[in-house]
Amino acid sequence: MKFRAKIVDGACLNHFTRISNMIAKLAKTCTLRISPDKLNFILCDKLANGGVSMWCELEQENFFNEFQMEGVSAENNEIYLELTSENLSRALKTAQNARALKIKLTNKHFPCLTVSVELLSMSSSSRIVTHDIPIKVIPRKLWKDLQEPVVPDPDVSIYLPVLKTMKSVVEKMKNISNHLVIEANLDGELNLKIETELVCVTTHFKDLGNPPLDVVFKCIPIILASESTHEDRNVEHMAEVHIDIRKLLQFLAGQQVNPTKALCNIVNNKMVHFDLLHEDVSLQYFIPALS
Repeated sequence: MKFRAKIVDGACLNHFTRISNMIAKLAKTCTLRISPDKLNFILCDKLANGGVSMWCELEQENFFNEFQMEGVSAENNEIYLELTSENLSRALKTAQNARALKIKLTNKHFPCLTVSVELLSMSSSSRIVTHDIPIKVIPRKLWKDLQEPVVPDPDVSIYLPVLKTMKSVVEKMKNISNHLVIEANLDGELNLKIETELVCVTTHFKDLGNPPLDVVFKCIPIILASESTHEDRNVEHMAEVHIDIRKLLQFLAGQQVNPTKALCNIVNNKMVHFDLLHEDVSLQYFIPALS
């Protein structure tokens, strides 16, 4: 297996750093999938066991000036690496205003992702700062557990409000309860609700809009659970999911860039699926319902 890549464009380098910071906030450890045309950051905790899942995808040509890789074989031209997200984020933080960034798969007594940052010094000469990030190479037999998640046909898909506003609301709600209900309908209404023995608090968002059905199907890999369509359903009927508020807050706190599109897909009483598009980066985040 071989992998080496280089970024020299400052805007691309800053964008890649922001993505790394976002991943570090969303997942302590993650899988980095390297293929000839894409990079994926993956978290696949079992939804059935109450864990969240994440699938972040970026086209390598939008970030890297040079990109070379050879996978485990010609038939399986991919590389799967497990790493601590914070290690990559910390290494990239040294790359602010760098002349160039190089990433390479190396073996220094143990497998590493070596990040080399070329910095300008006061004398206009350059100096190199190198970070060796320990990784674990994931064998081919385990790849099947690290594929893009699929979700059933959502009961409701709705555009999200401004994420900063949503985060501010959820932060306040977290002081009252550890659980939260997200409910939405096909009339552009989304509610965040907490209930305790002493108090019931609901925040209402209206006129958010619902995407056409073909947009929903294009955005997520669908397993059709039924033949029903949005037109068959009562637009005012609320689909809901009861989730751990800390997992939602972790997702909202991890957002480093305002998305160009932000969708919430609710599978009634089973899961909520967030689908964000940051121009050339897509992020899918899955939170299961509380049992």
